[in-house]
Amino acid sequence: MTPDVDNILKQTALMLKESTPELKPDELNAIVSEFISRRDVFLRLNEKHNSPLYVVEPEILSERAAQFTSAFRRVFPDARIYYALKSNNCPQVVQILAGSGLGLDVSSGMELQIALDSGARDIIFSGPGKTPDELNLAVKNHDKVTVLMDSFTELDRLQETALSGGVRVRAGVRITTGQHGIWRKFGIPLTDLPAFMGRAEKCSHIDLQGVQSHVSWNLNPTKHVEIIKAIGAAFALFSAEQKKRIKFLDIGGGFWPPQGEWLQESGTAEGRILHAVSERLNPAFRHFKQPAVGIEQFASAIGTAVKEYIFPQLSCRICLEPGRWLCNDAMHLLMTVIDKKANDLVITDAGINAVGWERFENDYFPVINLSNPSLTERECLVMGSLCTPHDLWGYSYYGAAIEPGNVLLIPHQGAYTYSLKQEFIKPLPKVVCVQDDPDCRQ
Repeated sequence: MTPDVDNILKQTALMLKESTPELKPDELNAIVSEFISRRDVFLRLNEKHNSPLYVVEPEILSERAAQFTSAFRRVFPDARIYYALKSNNCPQVVQILAGSGLGLDVSSGMELQIALDSGARDIIFSGPGKTPDELNLAVKNHDKVTVLMDSFTELDRLQETALSGGVRVRAGVRITTGQHGIWRKFGIPLTDLPAFMGRAEKCSHIDLQGVQSHVSWNLNPTKHVEIIKAIGAAFALFSAEQKKRIKFLDIGGGFWPPQGEWLQESGTAEGRILHAVSERLNPAFRHFKQPAVGIEQFASAIGTAVKEYIFPQLSCRICLEPGRWLCNDAMHLLMTVIDKKANDLVITDAGINAVGWERFENDYFPVINLSNPSLTERECLVMGSLCTPHDLWGYSYYGAAIEPGNVLLIPHQGAYTYSLKQEFIKPLPKVVCVQDDPDCRQ
């Protein structure tokens, strides 16, 4: 099919005109200042444990869990919150959040075992393509696990597994939020829900109690509200008996932290366009932000939608699965400068195998020189020591200067970093918790 060149050019011009907002220096400086004020804590950790390090702050995890729970329980007094392990499956992080009263949301047998090892007793198991061993583990721990089924095939397989185990398993079904493209891999279409409920009624060893949906990367609650409305329309077609069977509605997670998404210029829509036409980008000092709303606004909008579209038809518990929102700010990366190859190029002892992907070519986080601190941002390629040119931490750093032996910190690396780490070329950082080390507390 011939592309509509005129329309493409119009859309491109609109993207370039309505560019992504720049990150305000005052907001950035406030974050950098906070970590500089606590530099002794991190320098002592580095001295005692040697970089590279993942640094976990338990108090932040506990505070985020309390804040999220409070926001939603003001709207839904019996709301149940499940931490999504895929965002950060570090055992210390999992134990802290489970100890804060949260349930756990797992997406594999490996994560299920981590959850069980943490002592959690309220676990939901979601995700497509569950293997026989994974279903066996869930059935074996049926007193702790609710299985969120992903397909008709999985319904049949779970029935067989539960029958073999001689137990009845609590379960729900996932609804797909994408009717086209790659998101079709998750769940079943809403139009198939009545048929799924009918088949589940014939499964003697499955107790189908609820429905789950999930939408990702949400800077505001618009997508949550849309799917709640769609589920409400589907519930309207249920029989009275089917409605009685719905004990929970799980609306997933995908809540973005309130500071929004921070981007390099190459991570913005307009930056990608400029790069495609060979326009030179200047990534060092231009940082951008996609703004996000606070969790209270998410809770308010979701509460209004549920009360309008769901509760008039049936009464059920509301469940949520935050991940990034809880753990993003609670883990940081410490590294040491090993080599200075030029005034604008240094090599550190940490590689991006610690975060699992080439994150910092598009995402922005400040690189803070704790050994030589300053609120002045200086242009410099800060790179790791892996044998790939994409091993990049940033195009600049905050500091008075940068030299071999300097300790650098990259804050807010708790989400989709540790759980994506790779055994590639060099060892991974050790995990240390500030609270576990009395000598390193502030």
